[in-house]
Amino acid sequence: MKNVPHTVTDAAIATIRERIEAGVYPVGSLLPAQRQLSEELAISRASLREALSTLEALGLLMIRPGKGVYVESSQAAAAQPWRFAEQSSLPDTYQMRFALEGFIARMAALAVSDSDLAWFEDNIAAMQTALACDELDEAARLDYDFHMRIVSIAGNAAIESILSSAAEIMKESQRMPFYRRELVLSTYTEHREILDALKARDSAAAGKAIETHISNAAQRAGVYFPTPQA
Repeated sequence: MKNVPHTVTDAAIATIRERIEAGVYPVGSLLPAQRQLSEELAISRASLREALSTLEALGLLMIRPGKGVYVESSQAAAAQPWRFAEQSSLPDTYQMRFALEGFIARMAALAVSDSDLAWFEDNIAAMQTALACDELDEAARLDYDFHMRIVSIAGNAAIESILSSAAEIMKESQRMPFYRRELVLSTYTEHREILDALKARDSAAAGKAIETHISNAAQRAGVYFPTPQA
C-alpha cells in the first residue's frame, strides 16, 4: 500500500511519480520547467526541488544543472530483498531510527568528548576506505559502530537497549543503501556532516544531520517515507 501524502512535497512526489509510471513523462523526456511545474502543482520552488531530489534518489529522475530534469526510469530502483519483513518492514525500520536517533544525536552533542571525536575520525576514515574498496560488509559494520557510539555517548539506556536488541536489523538497514553503487560514498559524506555537528557541540545540527542521513539512506535503499516538517 502506498503512503498517503502528508505534505505538499509528498503530494508532489506522488503526482510526478504517477505521471512517470503512466508514461505522461516518458523515459528520456525533459520535465516541464520548474516554474511551470511548481505553479501546476501549487507548490513552492523550494518544496519542488526537494521533491525532485527525492525522485532522483529513487532513480526516477536525473537532475542536470543548467540543462533541466530528465526522466531516467519509469520504475524506482529495485530494492534488495528485505530479510526481516516478518519482524519489521523496511520503511518502519527507517522511521524508528529517524525518531530515536535524531533525539540521541542531540543528546550526544552535549556529552561528546575529545577522545570520542578522535574515535569518530578513525571510524569514518576506515569507512571511506572500505567503501572505496567495495568492502560492503566492513562498511556496514563501521556504519553500525558509528551510530551505536553516538547512542552510547547519549547515555539513554532504554534507547540503547532497543537498538542493541535489533542489531541485525540495524546492520541490514545500513547495508541496503550501499547497493546503489553510484551513491556508495554518500554515507561517508553524511557521517562527516554528523561528526562536524558533534565537533561543534551543536545539538540541533547533530539531530538534523542524522535525520537527514537516515532519510537519504532510506531513499538510496528504494524507500521513501514522509518525515515531520519543522
